Amino acid sequence: MPVHPAIASRFHLLEGITSFPEAFGDPALRRRLEEFESHDVVTPPPAVATRTAEVPGPHGPVPVRVYEPDEAGTARPCLVWMHGGAFRMGDLDMHEADWTARQVAARAGAVVVSVDYRLAVGGVTYPVPHDDVVAAVRWVRDGADALGVDPSRISVGGASAGGNLAAGAALRLRDDDGWLPANLVLVYAVAHAVLPPARDELDALMAEVPALLRFPPEERRGTTENYLGGPVGRADGYAMPASADLAGLCPVLLLNAEYDDLRTSGEAFAAQLARAGVDVRQVLARGLLHGFLNLPADLEPVDRALDLLAAVVAGQPERVVLPVG
Repeated sequence: MPVHPAIASRFHLLEGITSFPEAFGDPALRRRLEEFESHDVVTPPPAVATRTAEVPGPHGPVPVRVYEPDEAGTARPCLVWMHGGAFRMGDLDMHEADWTARQVAARAGAVVVSVDYRLAVGGVTYPVPHDDVVAAVRWVRDGADALGVDPSRISVGGASAGGNLAAGAALRLRDDDGWLPANLVLVYAVAHAVLPPARDELDALMAEVPALLRFPPEERRGTTENYLGGPVGRADGYAMPASADLAGLCPVLLLNAEYDDLRTSGEAFAAQLARAGVDVRQVLARGLLHGFLNLPADLEPVDRALDLLAAVVAGQPERVVLPVG
């Protein structure tokens, strides 16, 4: 289907902008970019109680924000959530982190722990962000009683680079601890050091998307090398989960955006999981671009995508009617 009209109608604001650094360095271009990224929010995200905490980690404390649903109890589901940002951007306040956490907490009656992992900037590289996420998941698992969480109902998930980190953490915990989360929830995630080639159908779709919102191979390689601190060939299965032995992994939800160069990674990873005997469910959010969790839930089908995430975390995926979009 076409790009969502609420998004496509703003593409003209990006004309002539060739890169995000260029836009950030020019006040006029930055205003246009901010206008493109702003959307009218008819219904604000749910008001959910939050608190901050610090998780002990091998590289120092890892800040997290804990979202508490209205439902009290000692056996609630939980989602440990990682935002995206190409491993080098993003924080707990970005919509993909905060809005998603609030929506899942309210819709699933779940505790959500959003992780402020170290970014790959200033000399920080893999495995530091990965280690931060592993430490955060262990903190939730080992402190489930104090969090009012059922340890058998802990899901781990993330968006984009955060999805990569979520999958890598699950694999590390499987191998080192003999433990797996109840589910992996991966939204427009990247699992490959080098993107699998796109089909002609996707190439035709992406021709409609402004260059600023594309992920060409050279940019993707630069992102990967920055995260790894070296060439893509050094990536192991915890850094790029498509390189791992996937057998025995927990059930996985892969939610991809229709208009996304990175969709090739999600689709190929889903096929690898299926071949490894993993229970995998792949869903396409039609009409949407990479990063759609930064959009308000009023913009359908973002609402249905959030419903699906919450249903999987709650252990009730059958309550959502597919497809999304």
